[in-house]
Amino acid sequence: MASSKRLKIIGIKGLNAESIRHDIAHGAKFVTYSYNFSLVVVSFKRSSNIYFVRAGQSRIVKGLPFTLIALVCGWWGIPHGVIFTFQTLGTNFGGGKDVTQSVLASLAPAATA
Repeated sequence: MASSKRLKIIGIKGLNAESIRHDIAHGAKFVTYSYNFSLVVVSFKRSSNIYFVRAGQSRIVKGLPFTLIALVCGWWGIPHGVIFTFQTLGTNFGGGKDVTQSVLASLAPAATA
């Protein structure tokens, strides 16, 4: 069964499918970031909305707010808070999770000439 959670795509305002495909061909990516938070006995790990990161922009810098949430609020839960925090740091300092192909598959088909 498909997930009913619809993620918002940040950074594509004013762009059409053709210009998005052009940007992707030149290095842009769609990515999500991890974040986590803990309340001593319970820990949560979540994924951000989708971000459109253009070529030349830092995917790591774009994910810093989520990394900071994990560093401040994530490690408090034992043992999962610490584990989730390290997983989040690995994902976000690796530039986030690349979901470009999934997003492209959901765009309107390219016009044929």
